[in-house]
Amino acid sequence: MTSISAPVRSAPAPPARTARRSRVDRRGWLFVAPFLVVFALVFLAPIAYALWLSLFREQVFFGGTEFVGLDNYAAVLGDAKFWESFFRVLLFLVVQVPVMLGSALVAALAIDSARLHAAGLFRIVIFLPYAVPAVVATLMWGFIYGDTFGLAADLNELLGRKVVEPLSGDWVLVSIGNVVTWEFVGYNMLILYSALKVVPHDLYEAAAIDGAGTLRTIVSVKLPAIRGALVIATIFSIIGSFQLFNEPNILRALAPNAISTFYTPNMYAYNLSFSGQQYNYSATVAIVMGVITAVIAYVVQLRGSRKGV
Repeated sequence: MTSISAPVRSAPAPPARTARRSRVDRRGWLFVAPFLVVFALVFLAPIAYALWLSLFREQVFFGGTEFVGLDNYAAVLGDAKFWESFFRVLLFLVVQVPVMLGSALVAALAIDSARLHAAGLFRIVIFLPYAVPAVVATLMWGFIYGDTFGLAADLNELLGRKVVEPLSGDWVLVSIGNVVTWEFVGYNMLILYSALKVVPHDLYEAAAIDGAGTLRTIVSVKLPAIRGALVIATIFSIIGSFQLFNEPNILRALAPNAISTFYTPNMYAYNLSFSGQQYNYSATVAIVMGVITAVIAYVVQLRGSRKGV
C-alpha cells in the first residue's frame, strides 16, 4: 500500500534575512540623506518661507506685519506693472525661443551630417559663449551697444547721425534677445546634438533604401527621433525666459530711460524687495510668476509628449 505524502510548504524567510534587508533599506536612505537635506534647505524651505511671507502685509504706521490671507495675491493679479512686465517677457519668449532653438537645431544637424569640415572645432566655437558668465556677456554686449562708445557709436559716427540705437526703447528688447540667443544657442545645440548621436543607424539605412534624400531624412527620421530633446530644450527655454533678470538689470545702467525697474517680473520682485522693502508683496509676485511658469511649462510638456502632435 503506497503512502501519500503531504505537500511540502516553503518555510518563511528567516528573521535574520528580513532584518538584513531592512538594514540595507536604511543604508540606502543614508546615502540619499545629504541630498535630501540640501534639497530641503535650498529649495523647499525658501518656497515655504515665501508662501508664509505672501500671507502677510507690512503695517506702515504701526510697524510689524498683519495677516491678510490672499489679499496680496488679489493685488498682484490687479497690478498693471506686473502684467506689463509679464507680457513683455511673454513677447520675448514667443520671438526669441523659436529663433534660438531653430538656430541650435540647424547647428546640431549640420554637425551631425558628417559633411561639415572641422565639426569638432565648429561645435566648440558655438558652445563657447555658454561658458562665458551671463554678467560678463551682458557687459561685453553693453559696450558694443553703447551709443557713446563701442561699435554702435562708431557706426553712428561713420554715418554722421544716430541710426543704430540698440538700447533705445524700440530696440532694447531685441538687443536683450540677441544677448540671450548668443549665450544659449550652444547649450541647446549640445542637447539636440546629443540626442542625434543616439538615433539608431538602422533608421538612416532604412530611409536610404526607401530613397529618402537629406531633407526627407531630417523631417521623417531625425526630428521625430529627437522629439523628447526638443521638448526638454523648449521647457528649459520657457523657464529661462520667464526668469529673465541679469541682462536687463545690467543694461539698465546704460539705458535707464528704456529699461524700468519693473521691466521683467523678476526685476519687479527684486526692486520691490531690495529697494522698496516690500518683502511680502515681492514674495507674492515671485510665487504668482512661479505658478504661471510651472503651468505653461507643464502644458508644453503635455502637448509635446503626445504622439502625432
